[in-house]
Parts: sequence; structure tokens; C-alpha cells
Amino acid sequence: MDIALAQTPQQRATKEATASFQVPEALIRRFNSSGPRYTSYPTADRFLDEFAQQHYLDALAMRASSTQHMPLSLYFHLPFCTSLCYFCACNKIITQDKSRSEEYLRYLFKEMAMVVPHLGDDRKTGQLHLGGGSPTFLSNEQMSLLMQEVRKHFDFTGDAEISVEIDPRTIDDQMLAHLASLGFNRTSFGVQDFDVAVQEAIHRIQPYDMVAKAIETSRAVGFESINTDLIYGLPKQSVQSFSATLDQLIALRPDRIALYNYAHLPQRFKAQRLINEQDLPDAETRLQIFLMATQRLLDAGYDYIGLDHFALPGDELSRARLDQSLHRNFQGYTTRADSDLVAFGVSAIGKVQGTHVQNDRSLKAYYACLDDNRLPVSRGIQMTADDELRAEVIMQLMCSMPVDKAAVAQRHGIVFDEYFSDELQRLSQFEEAGLITVDERMLRVTDTGRLFVRGISMVFDAHLHKRTTATYSRLI
Repeated sequence: MDIALAQTPQQRATKEATASFQVPEALIRRFNSSGPRYTSYPTADRFLDEFAQQHYLDALAMRASSTQHMPLSLYFHLPFCTSLCYFCACNKIITQDKSRSEEYLRYLFKEMAMVVPHLGDDRKTGQLHLGGGSPTFLSNEQMSLLMQEVRKHFDFTGDAEISVEIDPRTIDDQMLAHLASLGFNRTSFGVQDFDVAVQEAIHRIQPYDMVAKAIETSRAVGFESINTDLIYGLPKQSVQSFSATLDQLIALRPDRIALYNYAHLPQRFKAQRLINEQDLPDAETRLQIFLMATQRLLDAGYDYIGLDHFALPGDELSRARLDQSLHRNFQGYTTRADSDLVAFGVSAIGKVQGTHVQNDRSLKAYYACLDDNRLPVSRGIQMTADDELRAEVIMQLMCSMPVDKAAVAQRHGIVFDEYFSDELQRLSQFEEAGLITVDERMLRVTDTGRLFVRGISMVFDAHLHKRTTATYSRLI
């Protein structure tokens, strides 16, 4: 059979878009500054400490009183890990004591019981994600209890995306089958790198065969989409060693691949102080790894979604990019529209009705609030009209969707070119470089420009001129 004839129109469109996509080294060198990843706007470093429980309750009440809203998205943070990965910047608790997750679930269930009455009767849910930490620190029985409690409060849609992050070192065939039986249909495996020297340097030993078996079993038990995370810029990495890792991963054919740039910030993350800085690849090597890896994934048939995400043409994420339904939230790129995101657990971040909220990062403080019958709200921000406007523009740019000036102007009661006159002027450097086109009707990120959406989006960020304690990662 002629493969070209067997392709769907969507697959052909993806192939054509991939073929026209180039990795421009000169432009990467020119525009490779530091900036936010825009999983939210305003970004989390702009959240306010004076944000209180009542602000969150008001947002929940607003949603409950609304007659039109999308199905909910849920996030649960499960912070426990059995061993320390030196590169990790997540909020985690290292322990071998499995009883700690029993206590944590009791508090998690209490938080759910306190939030749910404020959401109203319509709690239809289209998306759930378990992150960590290592969610598979929980036993099968504990995972059953968690999903039982979730389903007691929330009504999943028939096409709900139910995903879980998995550390391959903590999983076996029985647990994967159990997760599938509970309704999980998407999973993400942390691979990082298959090179043994790199694994030893980051204190995360997981042989290739272990990951390959986990992926094979996931498919066998019915998971619809499998993501794997890679990290470049880790100690002991080279272009050659990372190319070998790509050989192995591409052979496994995961549906999605995230290619993250390691941010070495030992002043913020104590675990990273255990990394020997002499072993870190220099800036030029990191760039060459990125260029090589991006081209290898494109050549292997993966569609470039944006930022650091790749997906096979048949994957829902790739389809969402093509039909312009792609979205972005605190978990990264997603196929779901701008749903309210209700988050539970220590340090979890959610967004409801234009209000961003984050829970206490300390487990002790999280427990203390719930013991006092208070929601563990630590900080947050209520979006202004200007925030809402800029968030829409930034979201569309980050997802490489055209920004329709007239439509945005009508929704927000502005004259686009007047409101953003300064921004359009600053955008000219990206336009001259062929990364975006600007006319009287639209802003359109070009195929090449998709690599630079963070930099383009920063033009519209009104908070960047304000001081922040955050240290942003490099764009590439």
C-alpha cells in the first residue's frame, strides 16, 4: 500500500508542517534569553501573599452561580518519593515510610470535602492529573481509595483524560493494570536520560529495559497515550550520549515526548547542590544537544507542538494543535479548553474564574490549616481586566494560534492597535526575523516562530518590569 495514500488529511497536514519546520541555530543564538514558561498569566511568581481563603471561596461561588462553564480539570499533588533525584525542582518529600501517605490521604480527602460544597451541583469533570513527587508511592489500595473519593465528588465525562505521572522504578505490571482498571488512560514516565553515567550523576538509576517494559505493559493494559520526559543539560551529558538515548527512546515510540532544559539553581533547590557543577555541559554543548534532539525527533516523525513538547501525528495533542484547540495550564500543553482547574494537596496550584490560588508548600502548614478547618490557601491573585486580556493573547501565542485583533478587541472592549501600541512596536524585532507576521487583522506565529513563543509572549507581559524573586530559565 502507498503510505502517502493511506494517510489521513490531518496526517498529511502534520507531515507538511513538520517538513517546513526548520531549526534555526542563528536565531536561537540571537533570541535565547531567559523568561517565564507561561503555564499561567500572571505567572506564579506574581502571586500575592495577602491572598486569603475568602478570595478563593468567592471564586468558587462565582463558578457555582454560573450557568455556562466547561467541565472541570482536577489536579492532585502527591509529594512523596522513596529516593532523591538530584536534579529535581518539584515540591517533594523523601521518605521510605509508606504510612505517611495514609495520613496525607486523610487530609487530602478533608480538603476535597471542604471545597466541593462551594463548587455547586454541576461538577462534571473532563480532566484529572496526579503529579508529584511520585504518585505511585501510593499502594494499589490507597490509589483505589483516592479514586473512589474523587468519583464520589466529581462526575467524569465519557471522554475524560485521566493521567498519572509514574516513576518507572516504583511500578510493576500489577500496578499498571490496577491503574488502568481505575480509569487512568494516560501516563507520563520520567526517563531523563538512559546513559548510566548520567543516571549515576543525578542519583536516578533506571535501566532501559525497565522503562521499555513499563511502556509495553502500559499499552497492553489499555493506556491510550504515553508521554516520556527527557532532560538535556544534565551532568555528564554530551551530544553523542544524548543521541544514543534518543535512539533508544524513539525505538519505544512513546506518543508524546517532552524535551526539558535543565535549570541548575542550587541556591533555590538544595538537592541540586549534590550535583558536581564541573560535570555540567557548557552552554554551547547544551545548545547543540537541543538542536540535535529537535531535528532527530522531527526526522522520526514527531510533530513539534510548541516549547519543548513533541507528539506523534495521531496523538490528541497533535490534533489539538492542528484544529487550534490546544491549551496550556500548570501541567503544560493540554487538549482541553480553558476549564477551571481545581487543585488539591500541598503546594498545588489551581485557577477558578480568573482567580489563581496556591496551597501551602509546607506539609506541616498544610495539615495545620485543615486541622483548624481552614483551606490551606497560601497565596494567589485575582486577575484584573488587563490580566484577562493579556492572558488571552499570551495563551494564543504560546499555543501558536492566530490572534484575531478584532475578536480580542470586541471581547475586551479595546482598540487592539491602540491598547498594544508599545507591544506591537517591540514585536517588530520578531517580525523582521520571520518569527511572527503582523497585519491589520492578525498576529500569526510562523512555523519557525513556534520555537520562540516564550520570547514573543514576553512582549505582552505587563508584570515583567516589576521586581520578582524568581529566576527564569533560558528560552532554549
